[in-house]
Amino acid sequence: MSQPKLALLLFTAALIAPALRAQGVQPAKATDPEVVLHTTKGDITLELYPDKAPKSVANFLQYVRSGFYAGTVFHRAIPGYLVQGGLYRRDLQAKRTRPAIANEADNGLSNLRGTIAVARGADPNSGTSQFFINLVDNRQLDFVGNQSGLTWGYAVFGKVVKGMDVVDKIAALPTRGIGPFAADVPNPLVVIESAQVVGETAPAASSSTAPHTKAK
Repeated sequence: MSQPKLALLLFTAALIAPALRAQGVQPAKATDPEVVLHTTKGDITLELYPDKAPKSVANFLQYVRSGFYAGTVFHRAIPGYLVQGGLYRRDLQAKRTRPAIANEADNGLSNLRGTIAVARGADPNSGTSQFFINLVDNRQLDFVGNQSGLTWGYAVFGKVVKGMDVVDKIAALPTRGIGPFAADVPNPLVVIESAQVVGETAPAASSSTAPHTKAK
């Protein structure tokens, strides 16, 4: 490549990266891991941001590599808001999780359409295996400056890079109340058949369960 062309490419990249960061989007890097969720509605490919959310990404990858997500469902779908999954089996019994992780919502990433974030309860630091994918820009879920359960926010740790149409299909399904949930459960259930890190072999499914815990 000629020196003028190389200089132009570098200049263009230097202009684009700050613009993406200003919108709360983390520019992709060659080292960012990707995970594919193979669901009964199609595949969803996620790019993760370990430099911005190291604890959240490490936690998610550990669940992926252990086979935890295989056989779990998207138990919550709200059009114009989000879809959520990562804890409940087909019978809507919760699986046993590892200890909760620290909330990384103050990492500068925003809950924009297509981003994936750690789901949690009222305690800001109660996130475990559950995650949600934003269907729209949900900036109200971002960190706003203190550690209150209402204002600490929800930690974005990646983004859908392929299969957002699948996420939209899940959100468009009719919903019902079933099991421990009064509403918002997709009908039919959408199952994560397997999850794997791109470039790695899909792990065997784990099957541990635990008592029902409150979802985000």
